[in-house]
Amino acid sequence: MGKSERQKMAEGAWYCCRDPELEALQHAARLALHQHNSALPDPACTFSPPLAGLFASHGTDCLIEQPFHCAYGFNISLGDQVYMNAGCTILDTAPVRIGNRCMLGPGVQIYCAQHHLDRDLRAKGLEQAHAITLGDDVWIGGSAILLPSVTIGDGAIVGAGAVVTRDVSAGATVVGNPARTISK
Repeated sequence: MGKSERQKMAEGAWYCCRDPELEALQHAARLALHQHNSALPDPACTFSPPLAGLFASHGTDCLIEQPFHCAYGFNISLGDQVYMNAGCTILDTAPVRIGNRCMLGPGVQIYCAQHHLDRDLRAKGLEQAHAITLGDDVWIGGSAILLPSVTIGDGAIVGAGAVVTRDVSAGATVVGNPARTISK
């Protein structure tokens, strides 16, 4: 028997995103996200229980402001003291690892999916999934977009509105579209 679409997604191979198993997992994520996004703030709770059950892992003292959106959740791993401002989106078709003490501004978008360039195959729902990694102490400015396969090094800063298409060195500051280094 051939591999499932979920197995192909996990391997970074071409897979069909319009698969019943993947759609069921997305629906489960939407239910957890609805609970998170409609919950009353609770200062006694350090991490949203619906997200805690959805994410692969999370460290201590993490806060994800409402609203938040992700595709599956099970590919997201957070270090300690991660902060995501309102309106962040993570399309986690592949692992997304966010290190300790990272801060994401409002409206940050993290995209792991790479859709097929052939329009007929794209119309059939073919895509690949590529991991994204943020080191420790990374700051991502508001409305920045991280595209598939990028790694952001420790202590790096991504300016507001930047579109990151390639890796960012540790300690670097990048801005623009596409993002370019302005300081190290």
